[in-house]
Amino acid sequence: MSNAPVDNGRRRFLTWSTVAVGGVGAAFTAVPFIKSWNPSAKAKAAGAPVEVDISKLEPGQLIRVEWRGKPVWVVNRTKQTLDALSAHDDKLRDPSSEEPQQPDYAHNGYRSIKPEIFVAVGICTHLGCSPSYLPDSFGEQVQGVTSGFFCPCHGSKFDMAGRVFQGVPAPLNLVIPPYKFINDTTILVGADGKEA
Repeated sequence: MSNAPVDNGRRRFLTWSTVAVGGVGAAFTAVPFIKSWNPSAKAKAAGAPVEVDISKLEPGQLIRVEWRGKPVWVVNRTKQTLDALSAHDDKLRDPSSEEPQQPDYAHNGYRSIKPEIFVAVGICTHLGCSPSYLPDSFGEQVQGVTSGFFCPCHGSKFDMAGRVFQGVPAPLNLVIPPYKFINDTTILVGADGKEA
């Protein structure tokens, strides 16, 4: 044993130095661990809004885009299609869209911001199949209705506003995603609001 006197000042200095170095080391270790909790760039992109160029969308044409892993339809409805929307309300399960399947700004007879441009998630509300767009042959499914969407999985039928017909398995109208018009030829799907 040494009989040398204990230097308390030096001991405190070494203790505090060790604590400081340990704290810095713990911080360097914790930062990557905490960053790993954040969503990856791929996950962020999957939920990011999607721009859709509709400048070349012809009347009656449908284009598909993907948003959050779901198909989204954008249809340029003709004047004839728009005029015919209210003619079959008596055949629909929810003609006034009372169920909350659309944002407030699309809670109207067209279920859209601009009557001619229809935007909807292309997934049947029954079991998640993707209905087919029948622009000219829907009358084979519903007499007197020229165009609409038909789900071949279980026979659900939707009109050109995405409203479900009575007597089919689908319980609800098609979902209208949040979207807005950036300008006259570009839609931003996944961003809420009417116009930019």
